[in-house]
Formats: sequence, C-alpha cells, structure tokens
Amino acid sequence: MSRKTIERGAMSRNSADHILFGAAYYDEYLMMKGIDRIDEDMRMMKDAGLNVIRIAESTWSTCEPQPGKFDFTYVDRALDAAQRAGIDVIVGTPTYAVPGWLVKLDPSVLAVTPNGEGKYGARQIMNIVNATYRFYGERVIRRLISHVADHPAVIGYQVDNETKYYDSVSDDMQRLFVKYLYEKFDGDLDEMNHRFGLDYWSNRVDSWEDFPDVTATINESLGGEFDKFRRDQVRAFLQWQADIVREYAHDNQFITHNFDFEWRGYSFGVQPAVDHFKASTAVDITGVDIYHPTEDDLTGKEIAFGGDMTRSTKDGRNYLVLETEAQGQHGWVPFPGQLRLQAYSHLASGADMVEYWHWHSIHNSFETYWKGLLSHDLEPNPTYREAGVFGREIAKPEVGERLVHLKKRNKVAIMVSNESLSALDWFLIESGFPFGGSLKYNDVVRNVYDALFELNVECDFIPSDADAERLARYGMIVTPALYCTGQKTTDRLRKFVENGGHLVSTMRSFVSDDEVSVWADRAPHNLTDVFGMTYNQFTRPNGHVSVEFAGALEGVPSTQALSLIELVAPADGTEVLATYGHYAWKDYAAVTRNTFGKGSAEWIATLLDAESIRAVMREAVEYAGVAGAGTALAGRIAVRQGTNTQGETVTYLLNYSASDITIASPVPGEVVVAPVVIASEGEIDEVATADVALKAGDAVAIGDELTIGRWNVVVIVG
Repeated sequence: MSRKTIERGAMSRNSADHILFGAAYYDEYLMMKGIDRIDEDMRMMKDAGLNVIRIAESTWSTCEPQPGKFDFTYVDRALDAAQRAGIDVIVGTPTYAVPGWLVKLDPSVLAVTPNGEGKYGARQIMNIVNATYRFYGERVIRRLISHVADHPAVIGYQVDNETKYYDSVSDDMQRLFVKYLYEKFDGDLDEMNHRFGLDYWSNRVDSWEDFPDVTATINESLGGEFDKFRRDQVRAFLQWQADIVREYAHDNQFITHNFDFEWRGYSFGVQPAVDHFKASTAVDITGVDIYHPTEDDLTGKEIAFGGDMTRSTKDGRNYLVLETEAQGQHGWVPFPGQLRLQAYSHLASGADMVEYWHWHSIHNSFETYWKGLLSHDLEPNPTYREAGVFGREIAKPEVGERLVHLKKRNKVAIMVSNESLSALDWFLIESGFPFGGSLKYNDVVRNVYDALFELNVECDFIPSDADAERLARYGMIVTPALYCTGQKTTDRLRKFVENGGHLVSTMRSFVSDDEVSVWADRAPHNLTDVFGMTYNQFTRPNGHVSVEFAGALEGVPSTQALSLIELVAPADGTEVLATYGHYAWKDYAAVTRNTFGKGSAEWIATLLDAESIRAVMREAVEYAGVAGAGTALAGRIAVRQGTNTQGETVTYLLNYSASDITIASPVPGEVVVAPVVIASEGEIDEVATADVALKAGDAVAIGDELTIGRWNVVVIVG
C-alpha cells in the first residue's frame, strides 16, 4: 500500500486528536490455544467504546522464531481486524523479551548483575549495550516497522517496554563506563581520584588499564556516577530505537515509550533506573504505565503522581497512559464505579489516552493472574461493562472534545533528582550507611506530594538542573531530600527566593554536590542566609523526640519526629515554626521560615507524619499565596483543574471514598460529566441514576450544592 493512500491526518507526531481508549491485545496468546475470536474481540471493543489497541511489543520469538526467519501473521491479523472495526493500532518494538535462540547464540546478550550471570526465562534481563543484542534487535525492528508502517490502522509506535538498565554490571557496560570517565576527566586520574575521594580504603586508581570492577564498590561517588551513566544508556537506547523507527514512520505517526516508576507492589515513586526527564527526549509523546491500589485502598494519589511526573517530562505536554489496570492482580478488582473514576482521574492529570493491560486474561505463564478487561472465560463481566460506560461517554463530542488536551499552569513544583535517590539508597537517611534503615528518598518525596494532593494543591515536577526561567514560573518550589545539588542549582534557587518565590526544603537537602561529595561549608550549602539557619549535627529521634509547633503553626497538635532530626540553629530574625520537645534538643528548631530578598524559604528538619506534614504544607501554600480553589474542599473531594483547547476551565471533582459527599461547588460552569450509579454487573443503574440530582448539561454557580456519590466524579467546564 502506498503512502499516498494512507489517511492519518487526524493524528500528529506530537499529539492525538481525540481521547484514545483501549487495551494491549495479543492474538498470539489465544490462537496458540486454537481459539480464533479476533473479530469477536474487536466487536466487543467497539461496543465498549475502545478505539485503540497496542500490539507486538512482547512477541519477538513469535515474529522471528529462528534467526532471520520472520513471521508477522499475528501482527497482520491484528492490524487487519482492527482496520475492519475502525480501531487504531500502536505497534511496539518487540525487544524487551529476547527469544531463546538469541541467548543460545550469544549468552552475553543477558545482563550480568551483582547476583551473577543472567539466566534465560524472564523478560527485561538484557544487557542493553551488548553488540549482539543491538544487532539482532535492530534487524527485527527494521523488519517489523517497515512491514507495518504503511498500514492505515497504525497511528504510532512504542519503542521497547519499561526500559531500564536492569542492574547490568556486564563487562561491556563497565568498559563503556571507563571510557565515559576518561572523557569526563580528560584522562586525568588524579582529578578523578580527588573528586571521588578514592584514596579512602585504597580505592585509588593509578592506571586506566587497571580500572577495577565497580560491582562491589564502597564509594558512592563512583557508584553514583555509574548509576548516572547507566541511566543515560537507557536514554541512548530509546533514542537508538526511535531513530530506527523514524526512518519508516510517517510524519503523522508518533513514537512513544511506556515509562514506569519505583515499584512497591504498585507504582510508587521516582524511577531509580531511568531519568524520565532526560529519557523522554527520545520520544515524541511521553507514555507511562501507572498501577495503583484499588478497592478500599483507592486514593487517587498514585494516578495523580504518575500523571504529574509524566506530564512534567515535556514541560506540561499531554501524555499517554499506555498501561493501567483493569482487574489487575489479586485485590484490585474495582468496586462498582471505580473503573470509571480511575479513567477520569487519568484525564484530570492531562492524559490523552487510557489503555489497559490487557484485553483478555491469559491462560498460562507468568501473568496468568494479572487479569485484563476480560476474565479467563473471555465473556463480558462487570469490569468490561464499566469500561464501556466510560468509553461511550468520552465518545460523545460534547464530552471528549472538551476534555482532550487538558493544559495545566500549576503554581507549585517539586524538584526531584535521580542522583539524590541513588545517594540516599547508599547513605540511608536513618543510618548513613547502606544498612540500618528503611526510609528511602521516595518516602520523603511521597510524604510531601501526598500532603499537597490531599490539600488539592496541584503541582508539577522539575529536574534539579531546571533553568532559572523554568523555576520562575512557580510561586513555590519544594525540594524533598534533595541530597545531591550542584552549585548552579543552589544559585538558581537562591535567585528564585530573592525574586519573590517561596522555597520549602526538607532534611537532607543540599548536602553534597552532583558527585556525592559533601559540601565543606555550613549546611545547607550556599543557602544559610536564604533559610536563616544552619546545622552541623543530626541524630535519630528513636521515638523519644516530639515536634512542638509554634508561631503560624501554633495549634497544630504535637507529633513525634520520625527517622532523623537535624539540630537547626536559627539566625536572629528567623521565624521558628516548630521546636523539639526533648530536654537535650529543646534549643534547636524543627521548622523555620526566613524572608530573603522579595521571597522566603522554609526548612523542615525532620520527617513528619501525614497529618503534621499536611498542616505544615497547608500553612506554607497559604503563606506563599498558591492555594487554589479546591483547597477549601481538602479532605473531602479531590479537585483537579486545567484548561481545554477552547480556553475553558475544566474542573474535576473526584470522590475517592465509599460515602456520598455533598459540597458547595468551587467553580461555575456546565456539568459535562455527571455522577452515575454503576450497578454490580457494571452497567449504569438507570433507576438509581435518575434519582441523582445533578445531570449532564446542568448549569452550576459557585456555592451551589453538589452531591457526588461514592467512587464518583463530576466534571464542570466553564
């Protein structure tokens, strides 16, 4: 088929023209059981309002069963069936799970990790810099993409899948690292030894040829640099794939990748093995996989965190949710109403796509019980039916066209750093060693983020190397445990405060430079006058140190300091907002605020429990003047806002609770999405919904009484 015959003008390289709603689809898994139901699947998808599928990215051994022997039967079946049904397709490169023949051909394609040689079987066990892997990977990418690029159903491509460096310490990875260090230090070993402190414990390197294996290094400057280098290999790997795909892709076909997060049984925090800000430069549209607790544990926090992070990678551009749960693992089957609520929650953060992993539950292998929209009987079920409620709603022009391409102009940003994450994995907050504690960097990030979410204060994320112009867009910047901070960053934050911004920083911020060498001046480095305080000692509270609030925080109940306390000595004129309630530490501050230039800076010297950090952050956003319209509803309804393509304000009111909640509307406008009652079988209970006072199309004014049912949503556009 010639390029001339393809009509994909509705899509573009950098965005979709409508809300994409779909599921990952693998005809291979069912056909191998002798079940041919591809047209039935497409019919069921259309009935539920699904308009896109993702295929191919985990099927290398099916596409290339033997070296150089390609078989795209299943790819073609899916593309043709989708085209017949009017469903779009995203094609994934199949490189994240290597075929057995490739490992037999060259075992070095598997990553060597600190646990030893790699063993074939699992996915994502490759050495992404290995030459053999790259050679065969490029070949299958070229054959697949050239085969599908002209198919009229294809709207875009996903390169690889949740790519990381897979903890590779393989010989070729380390040799490339040594070359990187040689260039970084211009071949000057003395400079490297000095900057990394390698004289300690006889770790000095006096010959590039004698560079030691870094697998068991005890030097976090060297180890952190290796982590940074390996993260950059992820960026380079994705760029390598994207460049190959772009040779065949049409100008109106996008390239994306599904980034993921630190995993704690669900998507939790900043990804340790990928710098999302840098790696996202490889793709046209950033994609993401977001998994979260549900049932009684659904809070919306993980959906919002993942969305805010992903949207921020391209400075506010819309993104694609390429994977999220339908039924998911045990304990995640959504209560009636939750699947619809979750889908709208993704849109509320700026997603232009919601796609489930996956369409049908598979009948064998590792993810047999990571269940998709359909269960193992492949028949309609409540989750599938509720997906149809959402799919049919957003297919209405009066809904989908007013919710697509949500733009945000948030006043608060959280500054994050992969280097700080790596460093605090080594120098644990509670002990200063790689052992003796459990508190991690992401715990501090989520401590702050969750408080802001609960206060209905929306925020962006910014990297620690963000330029001054980007910082100046915000009224308040928060730096949770920003341990590694270069001179340029502290200079920019100083200027941010001086020009009128409000900076809120927590313990273990501004401790070291980017190479994990602790600054030798008074802490916090370069900012003691900005914060109006300093400290040179810290210790564990061991459950015996309370935090007593004062000044603007007077009335907040006292709480226990958690994990670590910095013994802060405030300067004259610095406002003390909290002290320690222990006879030995009573003269030190726990929370301070200082005016500097036109702005102010606040320091939180210990980890606070959820209720206390929420109180501190509430006062901080009010002081900084960045509290939004939803702050008054904090603790009752989650409020998320943005602007649509027509310039209208879009307000999502999200009830993450099992109770009906009545509030006063914080905004005026038209109800575009109204509450509905989802019955146990997954369909709308028309009788119960008829009794719901609020209807789509209703006009509301500020202060009007709105009742939002359990696990429900209202969207107001005005």
